[in-house]
Amino acid sequence: MNLFSSMTRFLVIGAVLTSLAMAEEGQAPKKKPPLGEPDKDGWISLFDGKSLGHWKIVDEPFFEDHGKISIDQQQIILEDGSPATGIKWIAEFPKMDYEVALEARRLDGNDFFCGMTFPVGDKWLTLVCGGWGGQVTGLSSIDEEPAVENETCTYQEYEAKRWYRIRLRVQPEKIQAWLDDEQIVDLPTKARQFSIYWEMEPCRPFGICTWYTDGALRNLRVRRLAEKPGDSQEPQPTTE
Repeated sequence: MNLFSSMTRFLVIGAVLTSLAMAEEGQAPKKKPPLGEPDKDGWISLFDGKSLGHWKIVDEPFFEDHGKISIDQQQIILEDGSPATGIKWIAEFPKMDYEVALEARRLDGNDFFCGMTFPVGDKWLTLVCGGWGGQVTGLSSIDEEPAVENETCTYQEYEAKRWYRIRLRVQPEKIQAWLDDEQIVDLPTKARQFSIYWEMEPCRPFGICTWYTDGALRNLRVRRLAEKPGDSQEPQPTTE
């Protein structure tokens, strides 16, 4: 990820975000559409394979020059942006005790093809898959340390155009993540600080983006763990 080193740019960004917050202040909060009905295993689909539905194309700062977003063969295609292309969920979404599952792949480029920003109570984190040159995978940021520098960092060899199953579980005591059948994150939350980069702010509360990279997403779903206590069954992969 190409991070900003200019203090001036940070100040400009802060001013823009502050202005947006002030513009919304005093307005009655809009009621979000309901999340949807769960299947027999508690999973709620976030993508019908035909339309973006409750997904919004992100076009706020850092995403103004986003690439084309389209739907093809039941997948969401995110073409490379300058620097980022992303979508965010605008319906209801849990803040805690939930699990997210999806499949993602890198079509072209050499940076992250799945940067998933998600809520942890009233904070946020980003699960980065393939950042910092193409391999770094982990959570940003833990105690102000990015994925490439904290204990969640792993280096994965991602094959172009291959689908990867990604699963994330957020609970009060622990954050966990899996890549295919391998657990890649098992982070206790006690006494830890969570934050996200300025660049990822527009993706809150839940969003997925790419960075100078073409990517594709499919089979996006979520379930509330309170509705399915003790069940950690991983969704089965979809055949090609």
